Amino acid sequence: MTDDTGTGHRDAAGIDPSTPGRPPKVVIVGSGFAGFKAARSLSRRMGDAVDIVVVSPTNYFLYLPLLPEVAAGILEPRRISVALAAALPACVRHAPGEVDELDLDERRIGWLDPEGVHHTTTYDRLVLAAGSVHKVLPVPGVTEYAQGFRGVPEALYLRDHLIRQVELAAMCDDPEERTARLTCVVVGAGYTGTEVAAQGQLFMRELARSRGLAEDPHWVLVSRGEVLAGLDEHLARTADRVLRERGVDVRTHEQMDEATGDGVRLRSGDHIPTRTLLWCVGVRPDPLIEELGIEVDQGRLVVDSHLRVPGHPEVFACGDAAAVPDRARPGEYTAMTAQHAERQGLLAGRNVAASLGHGREKAYKHRDLGFVVDLGGFQAAANPLGVKLTGKPAHVVARGYHLISMPGNRIRTAVDWTLDALLPRQTAQLGLVRSPAVPLDSASPEVPQHGLGFPHAAAPGARRNEQHAEQRGEERSEVAE
Repeated sequence: MTDDTGTGHRDAAGIDPSTPGRPPKVVIVGSGFAGFKAARSLSRRMGDAVDIVVVSPTNYFLYLPLLPEVAAGILEPRRISVALAAALPACVRHAPGEVDELDLDERRIGWLDPEGVHHTTTYDRLVLAAGSVHKVLPVPGVTEYAQGFRGVPEALYLRDHLIRQVELAAMCDDPEERTARLTCVVVGAGYTGTEVAAQGQLFMRELARSRGLAEDPHWVLVSRGEVLAGLDEHLARTADRVLRERGVDVRTHEQMDEATGDGVRLRSGDHIPTRTLLWCVGVRPDPLIEELGIEVDQGRLVVDSHLRVPGHPEVFACGDAAAVPDRARPGEYTAMTAQHAERQGLLAGRNVAASLGHGREKAYKHRDLGFVVDLGGFQAAANPLGVKLTGKPAHVVARGYHLISMPGNRIRTAVDWTLDALLPRQTAQLGLVRSPAVPLDSASPEVPQHGLGFPHAAAPGARRNEQHAEQRGEERSEVAE
């Protein structure tokens, strides 16, 4: 894409009249739940009457709720990675890259593509749906020894890592080392941590038995609060019970104080020898938001109920990057969940179209339709429309919900589920993603961070990752002092 930065005058609607007949250009940053839904909603309302550019480092929409099943060897990664070109109409163009320049006054945005080439363009409307990254706390050793879980590279690495630990344990004569290799610690019992522990424990147990190991792997779930705190009590109670009955060592009201090369030390003083530490304590908005110089609240871009950024009526924000007023809880913002991101993306598309003369704007409001939590095997918890379900009925509802919610690959996903029920899981360790490619403190967990990925270390766009790393280093220094 070439540089098409313009300096022409814009009318009250924000369109540049110096190029008559040109459709308005809408740039959407991010292709997650919010960005993908915004692009689809806008394109359906305006069709060829608008030029939509989606800037994101991947050319697919990732259905995050099923990522634990990729790590557990149930689903292939492409099942939950729906290509943007296949799911969106031709009026939507994808610009692969990381945004490293954003001038709201000049309405100009720049990004670095996978080959290190910098591009810029102007826009008439901007939708910021950059999503979130790992929330890394200043705990000694966490960035060196912990792995996050936000993207396909991390899921592929975790799958290979678990297989490798089981096979090394099977050949180990030292009982203490064998125990450490068969022990996994998950920090954070939110939605991600709970499902990763549930799916990972079953997968690793099957692996251990297939390699002739007599002892079962030991999974530890560490949480500052209760399991699934903040969700419906039925979901939280069911998940806690299922995990404990299955043998997961659930430690609530506990914290990790330090991570080392041979294990983790907890606030209670316990030391757990392990070679596997998963950091699932939560997320924070993409660092891009903090660099804009406009009002934020805890890293999230403050918007009104129509998802507009105050002072910049041509800019909209939605999803994890936006602090959207929650009309159901006056004075608070909506939670950083996929449900909210999806609905806000749909509304952002509608309101952008309205700002361009197509339809009418609406304010954001939502109704809680319930959640589903897949706990592996035939165990699950669900509360669709307030109906409390557990076991197989909840499992059926959970999978049905996921199939309905996915924008593509439904048949392939259903086939993988069927094969998993009928056949043993494949346990080949491919080694496609190595540990240096999935650093915990990356500002881009959705792409591998190595020479074959991007941003390139010597390129202009690399400064986001460098600044992010420097910030984490400063925080660790402050704690040390």
